[in-house]
Amino acid sequence: MFGFLFRKQRMVEELIGKYLDNLRMTQEYFTEALNICLEGSCKGDFDFMTEQTHKHESRADDIRDEIKDLMYSKALLPESRGDIMGLLEAMDLIPGIFERLLFMIGTEKIEIPEFIVTDVKELIEYSLASFDLMIKQVEALFKRGGEIRSMVSVIDRNESHCDHIERRIIAAIFSSPTLDPFRKILLKELIVTMGDISDQADRVSKRVNIISMKRIV
Repeated sequence: MFGFLFRKQRMVEELIGKYLDNLRMTQEYFTEALNICLEGSCKGDFDFMTEQTHKHESRADDIRDEIKDLMYSKALLPESRGDIMGLLEAMDLIPGIFERLLFMIGTEKIEIPEFIVTDVKELIEYSLASFDLMIKQVEALFKRGGEIRSMVSVIDRNESHCDHIERRIIAAIFSSPTLDPFRKILLKELIVTMGDISDQADRVSKRVNIISMKRIV
């Protein structure tokens, strides 16, 4: 009986590892697509990278559903499956943000003006650093690692820094004498959505920390 439960738990953990690997692939294609736009114009491989981002975002949904079916249909891990599903649902919002950003840039034909490119790169750099740490936190949670709390602090600092960069960029956009009002609004929406990456990584990080503390108690 207990051997059966252990094998099923291992299957859940292996699927979560697969889910995290897929998140990394989603991030990789998103970064490639965004860099193309930041380096000049959203042409060339931008559409291909956007399609790959969407493909891996959808794959993440499939793996998440597979994990849910395994946990609930087999009545496994009753004491923690709610925590795991809540964690997966929270993480899953981030690849959705990646996809939404590329969709906004592609369909609304948003060109990022040169005078904010450096700040946008900094915002994305800190946001994706938090995303990377968040994935490592989740891996540490299932491997019973001991670095979760220290990563919470770094992600929290990154989130505050991203808020500061976000406000700086928006101020620069609305101070521009050359941008028309409609383009300013589109750019503001784009920057706020970029800021959502670090916000959500911070929420997931705090959730991981709570789950970890519940295990200790």
